[in-house]
Amino acid sequence: MPHFFPIYKEDDRSAVSNYRPISFTSVVCKQLEHVIAGYLRQTWDKNDWVYEGKNGFRLKYSCENQVITECHDIANSLDEGIGIDAIIIDLSNGFHFIPHDRLRTKLAAWDVDSNVVVWVSRTQCFSVGRQLLKEITEIHV
Repeated sequence: MPHFFPIYKEDDRSAVSNYRPISFTSVVCKQLEHVIAGYLRQTWDKNDWVYEGKNGFRLKYSCENQVITECHDIANSLDEGIGIDAIIIDLSNGFHFIPHDRLRTKLAAWDVDSNVVVWVSRTQCFSVGRQLLKEITEIHV
């Protein structure tokens, strides 16, 4: 069971939300994470679960690719005299809360290997120094 240690981010040091939980895991655990991430990527690709225009989570694509694509599309629209409406949404905290119960349910429904579902939904601990504060099944980053 990995333990998370709080690392201060910014602002008020007394606010729990201003700390990032960092996990000090072994090399073996990190390798297992890479294997499982690779398995999930293959499963996503095989079942066509990720929209082709999504870049951030696809192999050999990045968020920078997405920005370049969007800028190119905007420039082409402006060149052709086509009007542009834009909505900008800040998703900087979009992945800071992962509801593991919902994730586990979706992975199981998508026929992801049951061992992977169990591994992804494992219980984790949050510690300060050597004091165990809380076991959690949801991660706040």
